[in-house]
Amino acid sequence: MTRIDNEPAGAGSAVTVRGLVKHYGDTKALDGVDLDVREGTVMGVLGPNGAGKTTLVRILSTLLAPDAGRATVAGYDVVRQPRQLRRVIGLTGQYASVDEKLSGWENLYLIGRLLDLSRKDTRARADELLERFSLTEAARRPVGTYSGGMRRRLDLAASMIGRPAVLYLDEPTTGLDPRTRNEVWDEVKAMVGDGVTVLLTTQYMEEAEQLASELTVVDRGKVIAGGGIGELKARVGGRTLRVRPADPAHLRPLARALDELGITGLATTTVDAERGSVLVPVLSDEQLTAVIGAVTARGITLSSVVTELPSLDEVFLSLTGHPASAPQDARPADDREEVAV
Repeated sequence: MTRIDNEPAGAGSAVTVRGLVKHYGDTKALDGVDLDVREGTVMGVLGPNGAGKTTLVRILSTLLAPDAGRATVAGYDVVRQPRQLRRVIGLTGQYASVDEKLSGWENLYLIGRLLDLSRKDTRARADELLERFSLTEAARRPVGTYSGGMRRRLDLAASMIGRPAVLYLDEPTTGLDPRTRNEVWDEVKAMVGDGVTVLLTTQYMEEAEQLASELTVVDRGKVIAGGGIGELKARVGGRTLRVRPADPAHLRPLARALDELGITGLATTTVDAERGSVLVPVLSDEQLTAVIGAVTARGITLSSVVTELPSLDEVFLSLTGHPASAPQDARPADDREEVAV
């Protein structure tokens, strides 16, 4: 196995990337990307269209060659050992890539044989995955008759036929309804429970929070932040205080008192009448002290003060300077095709 020279391999690192660069003409899709994914975890890669997420996945799955930099996956070099690498990875792209003229079972059997599994093992594995992904009843039907959610589940099953050590999910829930999206999330969690390492690209903030143990944020081909979700939220520096008065009649006076402080941050002071509290952003301990001082000066008794970290959407906005893109199924079809780099 080829390891990256002059860099510690890192105990338990399934994916190691150093200085990855890729150009498309004058456009630099990747500009010196570094990345480490621990074994048996989900690394979420966030970024807007054109950030470089799909290019990164294509290089790590040997579909593209980098212009500079090095990467290993499961110990194999993506440039020097592509054939060995392809046997230990799985890939599910943004759109199901199964053959619509074949049945679900035939799709899985074909892929298993292409991976050099024996006929017996391929049949057993196809049956196992069809049952796992709730496709047994439709196993012999042409995939062209499947719903979008069924095709996506079959696509995931296809990526698992060879029992990959590392699985790439490139925006796997694109175009799915909420119920089917939750089903896919459950399957991804089950895969990780089986020891699979997952590299997930997504623009759904909820998806990242549901699945990823760590995040990498990319924008314009560069990694601009990385770490655990809580760590990234703390790094942004913003917090929100949920202040609840003991007397509900003091809710509006409390909001006016906090508004007069003129505190601004990742959000604005708002009243949550349903929960009987006021939300006020704070960016420092000094502002927190000012909030408590304003409440005390008005003689308002509080029943609770809770600190909340910013949402992942707010973190994304703070890091990139623009909000996360709309979900893929909310954009026009021609815009969806734009995810090429």
